[in-house]
Amino acid sequence: QVQLVESGGGLVQAGGSLRLSCVASRSLFSINAMGWYRQAPGNQRELVARITSGGSTDYGDSVTGRFSISRDNRKNTVYLQMNGLKPEDTGVYYCKAKWGLSGIDSWGQGTQVTVSS
Repeated sequence: QVQLVESGGGLVQAGGSLRLSCVASRSLFSINAMGWYRQAPGNQRELVARITSGGSTDYGDSVTGRFSISRDNRKNTVYLQMNGLKPEDTGVYYCKAKWGLSGIDSWGQGTQVTVSS
């Protein structure tokens, strides 16, 4: 099993920045990929950013160039640096780990991000 704990959400004005953190209960080297997803009211959960155990990254189209995902293996932590925030970035941000031979998904509890105009 993998437990995930997110933090760093909050209220910020448009154009501002936030950094989200996701701490995993086990070594990131034992996890195939870590990702950040978000869900706005009435919308489906969507990929924001993802990083593999090898360090490869990919981003959702709407955040490319503004958000950056990174990892600190010593702290079992993945970060999401969000710059140039827009009101449409508002939502609950979830951390996800994909692990095991069969690719099991584990989710965190989510952290709220609200961007005011």
